[in-house]
Amino acid sequence: MAMATIILSLPHLSLPTHRRHHYLPNLTTVPTRVRLGLRTQALGNDMLGDFGARDPFPAEIASGFGEKVLGNGNTDHKILIPNLSALSLSQLDCSPVSPLQPPMAEDDAKELLRKVVGWRLIVGEGGLKLQCLWKLRDYQCGVELINRIYKVVDSAGHFPNLHLEQPNQVRAELWTSSIGGLSMNDFIVAARIDDIKTSDLVPRKRVWA
Repeated sequence: MAMATIILSLPHLSLPTHRRHHYLPNLTTVPTRVRLGLRTQALGNDMLGDFGARDPFPAEIASGFGEKVLGNGNTDHKILIPNLSALSLSQLDCSPVSPLQPPMAEDDAKELLRKVVGWRLIVGEGGLKLQCLWKLRDYQCGVELINRIYKVVDSAGHFPNLHLEQPNQVRAELWTSSIGGLSMNDFIVAARIDDIKTSDLVPRKRVWA
């Protein structure tokens, strides 16, 4: 049986000279998106390319490493309770202090001092103390800061000594008088005072043109 040969004649498309570069891109001028597409095609079925995904080696499968990763059915999940070092001091609660308890050592106080802002250690008549000073815009701002401090520390049951000094300074001192020095309660209250908003009470910064 004779086979017929069919020849299709397609019309020749002639492109304008000034537009040919849109249809015949040079690889050196191909947009980034097109180059990425060409690169993906060159990778074949490995669509992840350079992301580093691969099938595990036989030795890895034999080691059973997949049974030790998070999400496996027999993985033990533990809920870890944050310890003192991980918690912010302001999140802790004040606890009763026995008069028989010794005051905090100075080295321990210096370590905790890193967790409060703007406070310093001083030695006063009642032993080692925490002190903080605020320079405020005016006298009324000083009264407002003292009110805000009182609202914050009232629930703690451990109060600082507050001094409103002329013309625009507030001084706070913290210590535990029953033991003649510092306790953890002093640092907890200092951290809570640190959380008080004071940006609307301090002197406004001058903006020079």
